[in-house]
Amino acid sequence: MVVGDAIEWTAVLGIPLSATPGEGLLSVEQADGGRSRKIPYTVGHKQYKEQHLTVSPRTVDLSPEDQARYERERDHQAGVMATFTELPAGVALPSLRMRVPVPGRRSSSFGLRRVFNGQPRNPHSGMDIAAATGTPVVAPLAGRVIDVGDYFFNGGTVWLDHGQGLLSMYCHLSRMDVRVGDVLQAGDAFCQVGATGRVTGPHLHWGVMLNRTMVDPALFTPA
Repeated sequence: MVVGDAIEWTAVLGIPLSATPGEGLLSVEQADGGRSRKIPYTVGHKQYKEQHLTVSPRTVDLSPEDQARYERERDHQAGVMATFTELPAGVALPSLRMRVPVPGRRSSSFGLRRVFNGQPRNPHSGMDIAAATGTPVVAPLAGRVIDVGDYFFNGGTVWLDHGQGLLSMYCHLSRMDVRVGDVLQAGDAFCQVGATGRVTGPHLHWGVMLNRTMVDPALFTPA
């Protein structure tokens, strides 16, 4: 993703949680085919906390039928996450600053190491916000709805496309009031908090993806 104008621009790149700490190089190529250049960067080490949760056994030790469903949904979601929409020439995102989509206490943070029923699973890839079932959820930025579904792990889910590879995801919803193709403005209510999918109680799971990489939503919110 590139933000800025003709005078000054900034490239914003998502780095996955699985990235190995150390030095790396970013290749920048000019649109006119001119000489490319390498920009060095460093991935530091970070120790995330661990969380032990007790959930329904069927959401940890999957039956053959549930495993098949999960694999179908995983393949579908991979296509959704590959969405990349170019903004019109001369148009840039006005800001990467996002409003928090629902009021409430942050119950789980990005990167948290999850253990379900004693079995380690992948780190938490978003932000959980505790809120009552039925609490309205609003769009943090303007965007287009690119997926609406009910999934095994994520429950009721909506994906928004904000342009240039910046996507956002909202899970465990009790109600979804949009369809694929709907266009939302920042602050528009479009779904409601619930407790669907693999959960221990009602909350919103909010994820932010940049260039097919889940990144910490807190990076985009006011301090």
